[in-house]
Amino acid sequence: MLSTMQDVPLLISRILTHGSTVHGASQVITWTGEPEPQRRSYAEIGARSAQLAHALRDALGVTGDQRVATLMWNNAEHVEAYFAVPSMGAVLHTLNLRLPGEQLAWIINHAADHVVIVNGSLIPMIAPLLPRLKTVEHIVVTGPGDRAPLAGATARVHEYEDLIAGRPTHYDWPELDERQAAAMCYTSGTTGDPKGVVYSHRSVYLHSMQVQMTQSMGLTDKDTTLVVVPQFHVNAWGLPHATFLTGVNMLMPDRFLQPAPLAEMIERERPTHAAAVPTIWQGLLGELLARPRDVSTLTHVTIGGAACPPGLMRAFDELGMPVVHAWGMTETSPLGTVSRPPASSLGTDEEFGYRLTQGRFSAGVEARLTGPDGERLPWDGESAGELEVRGPWIAGAYYNGPDAEPLRPADKFSADGWLKTGDVGVISPDGFLTLTDRAKDVIKSGGEWISSVELENALMSHPDVVEAAVVAVPDDKWGERPLATVVLREGADADFGTLRAFLAEEAHIARWQLPERWTIVAAVPKTSVGKFDKKLLRRRYADGDLDVTRL
Repeated sequence: MLSTMQDVPLLISRILTHGSTVHGASQVITWTGEPEPQRRSYAEIGARSAQLAHALRDALGVTGDQRVATLMWNNAEHVEAYFAVPSMGAVLHTLNLRLPGEQLAWIINHAADHVVIVNGSLIPMIAPLLPRLKTVEHIVVTGPGDRAPLAGATARVHEYEDLIAGRPTHYDWPELDERQAAAMCYTSGTTGDPKGVVYSHRSVYLHSMQVQMTQSMGLTDKDTTLVVVPQFHVNAWGLPHATFLTGVNMLMPDRFLQPAPLAEMIERERPTHAAAVPTIWQGLLGELLARPRDVSTLTHVTIGGAACPPGLMRAFDELGMPVVHAWGMTETSPLGTVSRPPASSLGTDEEFGYRLTQGRFSAGVEARLTGPDGERLPWDGESAGELEVRGPWIAGAYYNGPDAEPLRPADKFSADGWLKTGDVGVISPDGFLTLTDRAKDVIKSGGEWISSVELENALMSHPDVVEAAVVAVPDDKWGERPLATVVLREGADADFGTLRAFLAEEAHIARWQLPERWTIVAAVPKTSVGKFDKKLLRRRYADGDLDVTRL
């Protein structure tokens, strides 16, 4: 027996239409570095998205599911591309502007991008690559920046505002199959070539609904969210689409991602919510402690991309900005878990314990743990295994080029189709995930596992430590042992012996897990999405490029 419900496809164009009409007065506020930011209503975003779609179709010849790439900061024009490109039936491809040129060119060619929309300040990044880009026929430039490096480009160069000017502000959005590709992102490629993840209209729509649920980010039209997480990083965690469902104002930082301008935009524009990776919040915390600002409107911040150190979480609590932990990855769109404590939690300590976890699985995300031999492990809060997930916004394969079948490597997808996340952790009986490490970063010492994340969090709770990364290095006796890489605060007097004693006496780390090898660096190297680059640290150690002290 079939239902009697209407079969209306879940499309990004419907999110755009809803947001630009029902919530037409809500705003995308783009920071410009000038006294007054750029303000554009959702109604204006809707009209300009239609103009962009007409320009792409009529002037640049974008047809079918051709890829339109963006090399852009977080700003209103990028939001317009987020809606215009998939709504017209093409595929939005966000490019990671922190990748090296060689990798960026490989990704553009692999995706077969037809158009690249680029911010003027990023022209020096794309211009040298143009002779190597096989499919790019048009470059569309928006915002300030020197256009001279594009002179002589084989691709045709257009000005964004000139391109859309005078075009109709209404577009008859096609009725697409909701399973059709809408957007794509590539993984950061820390091992092997980057892998393409292709999101459908259906997955984006369902993910957007989940983002706005009360147990997720739970934002309303009374909120303004500061979207620091880049739009090239898993669609800015779904915020640009989700906000159009409920009318949340978006404050976009553009290229002003340094701690001082972030503090200024919080004080001036008074957002209630913000989302970013831990390294952004570490920098902002230092700025606020050195130069206090009125940031009292920011009542909650979402941290994802990497584990939030407990010390950082406590520091933001003291500032009145409680942290909400979240976990996800490119393959999960990204929302997988959110750490909102259950109503049954009693007392501050128990609540804080829940908040330190990666959180409870979102409705729609199924999870299981597997042991080394593939056995299923219980949700008992103690049995550690690799996390596998499945759901309507979770990848079941990787993009393998325009003319190839989807790629399903056995180390990433189980035989029954579940995504192998590569994360190791435990799950409590009430569905809260605690990650103890990445499978590739677990330190296997003398047949036992040591969690690099636990050591890092403990070290970063010491008042003299700004950052700490722990990696496995070879050891003749134990196979592997931890190397602790630390960044000390200016003027700090803690030495390695002091930090090791702190781990044992204050953090209660077992003696056999304490690092013997230590090194100080000016900054922990980061990947293109702001995570600690442990692969690079291991290579530096192997090459003898680190000044290591052994206790």
